[in-house]
Amino acid sequence: MGSSITQQIFQQLVNGLSLGSIYALIALGYTMVYGIVKLINFAHGDVMMVGAYSGWFAITVFHMSFLPALLFAMVACAILGVLIERIAYKPIRNASRIAALITAIGISLFLEYGGMLVLTAQVRTYPDVFPETIYSVYGVIFKYGDIVMLLTSVVLMGLLHFTIQYTKMGKAMRAVSFDKDAALLMGIDINNIISLTFAIGSALAAAAGVLMGVYFNTIDPLMGLIPGLKAFVAAVLGGIGIIPGAMVGGLMLGLVESIVSGLGASTWRDAVAFLILILVLIIKPSGLFGKNVREKV
Repeated sequence: MGSSITQQIFQQLVNGLSLGSIYALIALGYTMVYGIVKLINFAHGDVMMVGAYSGWFAITVFHMSFLPALLFAMVACAILGVLIERIAYKPIRNASRIAALITAIGISLFLEYGGMLVLTAQVRTYPDVFPETIYSVYGVIFKYGDIVMLLTSVVLMGLLHFTIQYTKMGKAMRAVSFDKDAALLMGIDINNIISLTFAIGSALAAAAGVLMGVYFNTIDPLMGLIPGLKAFVAAVLGGIGIIPGAMVGGLMLGLVESIVSGLGASTWRDAVAFLILILVLIIKPSGLFGKNVREKV
């Protein structure tokens, strides 16, 4: 009996890490954009949906395998992210935060219902890109796909960390997020850095979209709504604007959800995610990794 409970616990951990790694990838985009332009990009979940469709298109129409399809989706969404920033966010960069927030919600609705118009509202089945190999370790079941998803997420997060910590572009991004005016005086082209941030964030969201399609086997034009909001919860949980926080927040949220499902309360999964958001905002608004900095109004 004890061993079967242990097996179940480990099984939920495996499931939670797979789902959590998807949330972490989306949360990274929220956090990066917020760190640099202090904007909550609520269209981010819908960029993920475009990524999922791009991957689906690459696999079904161009008959690509998983990795080329993933790269195709990431490039497509990086371009989309830059376009959204240049067309919608750049003109209102110095406007009030509420204007930026309303614009973000507008873009979100535009992508969702534009998607419905172009792609129709039908739910599409994601093609099988991985062999149906199943590994059993001490009674805990690993699907081949779970392993690839975790590895993909870890590699992408590692690449992001390396880019931000050790490259010239990363230094420029950190400088802009720390003090925009000083960065400008140092000769950093702020517009390019902001576009780059949107490109990287959107590419990570696209990767999450493809992984989500593979994980749940179905995609539809509204699929980005709830995962987008949950990734926002993950970003707030880790401390919005802090990159390691987004990774940890995403993985924690995935684990909490799979534990709730494992306890037989799967209908409460979404509710628990938003309950976490409320608790974090009440108890520690700066998140796990954030410092309490008072904002001047």
